[in-house]
Parts: sequence; structure tokens; C-alpha cells
Amino acid sequence: MPAIRDVLIWDSERGDAERGDIAIGEDGRISDICPPRSAKRDILFDGRGEAAAIPGLVNSHTHVSMTMLRGLAEELPLMEWLQKKIFPVEERLLPRHIRSGAELALLEMIEGGTTCFADMYYFMREVASAALSFGMRAALCRGLTGDDSQKINENLNLAEEFGGREGRIIIQLGPHAPYTVPRDALARIAGIARDKNLGIHFHWLETEGELEKFKEKYGKENVSPSDYLEGTGLLDAPKLLLAHCVWHPVDELERLCRPNVTLVHNPKSNLKLGSGYAPLREMLKSGANVALGTDGAASNNKLDMWDEMRSAALMHKGYHKDPTLVSARDVLRMSTLSGAAGMGFGDVGLIKKGWQADLVIVDISGPRYVGCGESNLPEFLVYAGDASDVRATIVAGKLLYKNGRHLTADRDEVVAKAREHRQEIMK
Repeated sequence: MPAIRDVLIWDSERGDAERGDIAIGEDGRISDICPPRSAKRDILFDGRGEAAAIPGLVNSHTHVSMTMLRGLAEELPLMEWLQKKIFPVEERLLPRHIRSGAELALLEMIEGGTTCFADMYYFMREVASAALSFGMRAALCRGLTGDDSQKINENLNLAEEFGGREGRIIIQLGPHAPYTVPRDALARIAGIARDKNLGIHFHWLETEGELEKFKEKYGKENVSPSDYLEGTGLLDAPKLLLAHCVWHPVDELERLCRPNVTLVHNPKSNLKLGSGYAPLREMLKSGANVALGTDGAASNNKLDMWDEMRSAALMHKGYHKDPTLVSARDVLRMSTLSGAAGMGFGDVGLIKKGWQADLVIVDISGPRYVGCGESNLPEFLVYAGDASDVRATIVAGKLLYKNGRHLTADRDEVVAKAREHRQEIMK
């Protein structure tokens, strides 16, 4: 039986970490947590008491193939960034560009311990195929704009072909945003989601300008943002990922506290695009399920959940002048269990018997970890940790990455192909 040996084990249901071995069954699930060094054979990774095991990190909002557009448009507000720089280039993207961009992103995420991601873009068969090939877990949707039945059918076909594949792929519906999808079309998409038991992934009130336009359009009808989400049926979708939520009214957050709804905080993208600070303090206080995401590499520009966790934990302390806000344990939960649950993976995000063995092994032997132990491991990981500390990434009990080497992909080949396709796009 495969095992991870002699590591400090922590997840968001634990207070202190515990030292032990993690036994993994042939089904890719955790079969037992054992005393340290009790495992004798088939060792996937030996921590030798100098490594920690946490649940795999979950990136709950991104557009992975936008690695092909990284650095293309810098230091612009969202609407100008989209309309003048991003949308015109996206019109030229071909399936091979999407596949190449996805593979480049998966390399980056796997190296940093991300095991699961939620993605919205185009030619999503390519992303699904890449995720399966690389061994990752994903919730995917075809980005839907306008009122276009052909795009909806593409999304439904994606669900038919890839939904549930190898237990690692969930397909959602992907209406882009309220400013790109008419309200009537959103209502129809929400109805389809309920009928087909599919989740929805949706950009929501990312900028102050979106809120102002919303008020202009719907204020005379006395329709609030929460009324809009409820009236279109989005709040009744089997699962709803609301990305950003920077400008959702704080006094309406409790209306989003439903077991099927997850708010996804994207601190670095929101900062870089000048979109503002999401009310994370109030989101957590309201009891809403809150996850963490990077957004795409064209706006962040990294797919680094360690960077995202540290930023989320620090920026709200500074903004509110309160060092007790948004703890390291809060952001680790957001980046593991909360994200997985928000996508619909009900057995991902804890190191627990019977749960999926999606794990990250972190080297805690270096100088930045002196003083790290059972009682303060989460704080060391968030405030001192870095993606470069990841020594192994495991999904469903399978090693994807170990000690700097990818085991499911040829790193040099992926990077070379991505460079070639980037040049092709820019021509």
C-alpha cells in the first residue's frame, strides 16, 4: 500500500498538526493515518520529519490558457484591458493555442502544489484533455457571452464528453458576466443548470464601474444585486461560483449564504487591475463559503496560490488596521476545503480516511522554517512559505511532481511549444 512517511499533517479540521504516515489505498483515497515511520514499503515520499503534508491547493477561479497572453496588457483598468487588448487577441486563438496555454499553466500550478482548479475559457475540450493527461482535478466551463445557443450546446457537449471522467472532471456552465450576458439569457442558463444538475461559474461585480452601471440599469426597478442573482435563478443553481464579488453590497452578503454558493476572492488580480478590495472580512463574518483564486495569468500574472494566500491574509489586516483579521488558517481553508466543496468535489480538501489523496508535501527544513512545529505550522506556511518549498504534488494517490521533476509531463517540451505558439499569436 503506497504511503507518505513521517510528515507533519495538517488540514482545516485540525487545531495542531500531527506527525505521522499517510497510507493510500489502491483507489487513490486515504486509507489510514498511522504513527510516524510505521510504513515500510512502497513509499511515495519520505518526509524524514522535515516535511509537512497539507491538502492539495485549490485555485477556484482562473482562465488557465491565458498564460498565452501573459504580459500582453499591463497596468490598465479592467474594461480597457479587456476591450482594447484581450478580446481582440482572443478572437485569433485556435485550439492548439488553448491546449498549449493550458499545459503551460498546469506545469506552473503543479510545481506550486495546486491539485485542482476551476476554469472558464474557450475550446475547453483542450483544457479537459490536458487536465486528464497531467493528472489534475478540475471544474471546467465554456465561457458564454451574449445569447448564443451554439455556445451553450458546446458547454453541454463538454459535459456529455468529460463530466465525471476518472472522477476528476466536473463540468459547469460558464456565463461570463452580467455585462456580457443578457438577463433573460442568464435565466435560461440557470434553468438549464438546474435541469442538467450542472454548476455555474460567473464573474460578479468585479469593478466599481460595474456596480454603477448596474444601479443605472436596474435601480429604477428597485432590483438590488442580490435580487438580480435570485431573479435570474443563479442562486438556485446546484453549485454557483461567484468570482470576485469586490463590489457586492456588504449589507446583502447574508443573502449569498447558501450551501450551494461560493464567493471566490482574487486579491492579486483585483489589486493589479485597480478593482479594489473585496469585503473579505464581511464575507467570512456573514458565514458565506469563501474560496481563493488567482484569476488568469494575463491579469495576475501568476498562478501561485502561495502568493495569493499571503496576500489575502495580509491586505485586509492593513486595510482595516486590524492584525487579527483573516488568519492563516482562514486562507488555508479557503484554498483547500472551501474551494473543492464550492466546485462540487465533496471528498477533497481534508487529510482524512476515505477522502481523496490530493496532497502537497512541503519542505520545512530550510532557514525560513526554524521554529515551525505542530502548533504553528499553518502560520509558517502562509507567512513564510513559498511555492518553491513544494517537494511533491499528489492527486488521487498519484505522484504528479517530485523533487523538481514532473512525472506526467515533459516540462521542456511544453515550454518550447508554448514559446512557439506565443510567437504565432503575436504575429
